[in-house]
Amino acid sequence: MTALLTIGGLFIGLLVGLAAPHARRRHRRSPQLASTRQILLPFTGTTLSRRALEAAIRLAKVDEATLMPAFLATVPLTLTLESPLPKQSRIGMALLEAIEQRATAEGVPIDSRLQPGRSYRHALARLLEHEQFDRVIISATDNPRTGLSGRDLLWILEHANAEVLILRPAPQDTHTITTTDIKGHF
Repeated sequence: MTALLTIGGLFIGLLVGLAAPHARRRHRRSPQLASTRQILLPFTGTTLSRRALEAAIRLAKVDEATLMPAFLATVPLTLTLESPLPKQSRIGMALLEAIEQRATAEGVPIDSRLQPGRSYRHALARLLEHEQFDRVIISATDNPRTGLSGRDLLWILEHANAEVLILRPAPQDTHTITTTDIKGHF
């Protein structure tokens, strides 16, 4: 009888021993792999509102979501959508790097995109068509010549299948993220 209990105890110990590393592995998984929620942060141009980025990072932390910053690049009609855009790519990649540094420092998983389109709205439409988002956070500007237009913002409100937050900092708030915020090599 004691031999049976010992064998039974060894068997249970073996099962627990085999399951324990698997359970520990599950808890040690990268937050990037564990997250299924996504927050889109589309932007254009050479700067991004620091307030919008801070809000996106805070919400991503609370929601345990992956932050997806997306640089929207416009492609002229004379080129195919797959054409290289060296100047826009250089700007977009530099800003994506600055955003990634800030988000990573806060422990937020990140999945960056450089999305081409014939217009900013077209680039957004292509992104929304291929990805699912829980939230879209947009930095609005009071300058009609930069960033997304009022019509683009209205289009997003009507077409995004997600919660949409449009943030427009106060006119005196000039805190932005620029390519000069990048530290290190990339």
